[in-house]
Amino acid sequence: MNRKPHVAVLPNLGLGHLIPQLEFAKRLVVHHGFHVSLLLITTNEPSPAQDQLLSSSHLPPDLHIVPLPPVEVDKKIINDGDVLVLTRLCVITDHSLRSLKSVLIALGKPNALVTDIFATQAFDVCKELLIPTYVYVTTSAAFSAFMLYLPKLDSDVNCEFIDLPEPIQVPGCSPIRTHDLLDQARNRKIDEYKWLLHHFSRLPLASGIFVNSWKDLEPVSIKSIKENPFFKQIPTPPIHPIGPIIKQEETLSVVDVECLKWLDKQPPDSVIFVTFGSGGTLSFEQQTELAWGLELSQQRFIWVVRKPTDSTGAGTFFNAGEANENDPKVDLPEGFLDRTQGVGFVVSSWAPQVTILGHHSTGGFLSHCGWNSVLESIVHGVPLVTWPLYAEQRMNSTMLVEDIGVAIKPKMEAGQQTIVGRKEIERVVRMVMEGEEGKVIRSRVKELKESATKALDSSGSSYESLSCVANYWKANHN
Repeated sequence: MNRKPHVAVLPNLGLGHLIPQLEFAKRLVVHHGFHVSLLLITTNEPSPAQDQLLSSSHLPPDLHIVPLPPVEVDKKIINDGDVLVLTRLCVITDHSLRSLKSVLIALGKPNALVTDIFATQAFDVCKELLIPTYVYVTTSAAFSAFMLYLPKLDSDVNCEFIDLPEPIQVPGCSPIRTHDLLDQARNRKIDEYKWLLHHFSRLPLASGIFVNSWKDLEPVSIKSIKENPFFKQIPTPPIHPIGPIIKQEETLSVVDVECLKWLDKQPPDSVIFVTFGSGGTLSFEQQTELAWGLELSQQRFIWVVRKPTDSTGAGTFFNAGEANENDPKVDLPEGFLDRTQGVGFVVSSWAPQVTILGHHSTGGFLSHCGWNSVLESIVHGVPLVTWPLYAEQRMNSTMLVEDIGVAIKPKMEAGQQTIVGRKEIERVVRMVMEGEEGKVIRSRVKELKESATKALDSSGSSYESLSCVANYWKANHN
């Protein structure tokens, strides 16, 4: 019998949820002496990138993958463009967690369960089994504050939030411009908003909230959640900033090795890495403008190209890593690959992001601003050009530019709400790679790189924050 304290970790679908919670589970095992069961929500649909991640990760002996019984997903729901990403995710999760009680009993009732923000059904199961339940927030402390404030905002405001004349003032935090609101909060009549409000309203039921951030990165938001009277009266569970927790290892394909060999030959800080995370896609028109902008900038680049889609910016959320029959490169402007040969390196669908960001030749990152990508960039000291696509990414983008000071944001063309033009792309790429503003944000991100390292040291704020909870679990271990 394993006599170590036992914790179950329940991530949700999507690599953006799975990767940080897998790394969190590893830290509990390696640094704090726990036995961890990682509970996987599974469906009858393949998830190539998830399968590859789990098969290639070097899991420590006391970390065990426990797949929940697969959910039979109606293909009409998954492929229906009218059923949006969060609704699909929540419906699948709701079905999957019907088996949670029997799984936890079979595991011998762990000492605690750490669940995803969109899997709060676990609270009810664990309350019945007397298992303390914590939430792992895979995004920022600023967004955590918004999540906790949303129920109050919902009860106080009658109109759509995007119609409010002033920015939304989350108590003690930076105001949120209404056009930066995540898509799910821009229409209160849709199912996505109802799911959002449902799960966010239940966060106070948690025994604690883990946030993948650290004090130096978000001092104002973290202090506000801990000390502001509004959050105290909710009452907000204890918040534990434990970041930055990022992916530590990547398995390299033949194409990845070829890409890194090319990168080895480039001067230090000379290459901008362009990718939109595991789920991001662009429209055909926007992809064309991006290609021209990169070419006009005359900067070295690595670009992860996907098949363009006009339906949603999250076009590959549910099938990340899936082989595409058509080479996405065929959708680039005619002659682009020939004209940029030697200056740029174009790869299809996927690249080893952490390895590239950690390479000495990489000097900039054009990113969709998913929180994992943001943390990976900061940890490796790489300044950003922000290109938000979906979820809370517009809020992240504004925070990176205005509050943290490690990024530049392109401007839309006058009268154009959806397309960033090639001249603007040329401007911001040149600015981050060789302009004066680029030098300022590069200096700032290098400071935060050092701060991130210190936060995770054995005497650092994030290490101590996790140790505090780990020691409490150990003290209550039977």
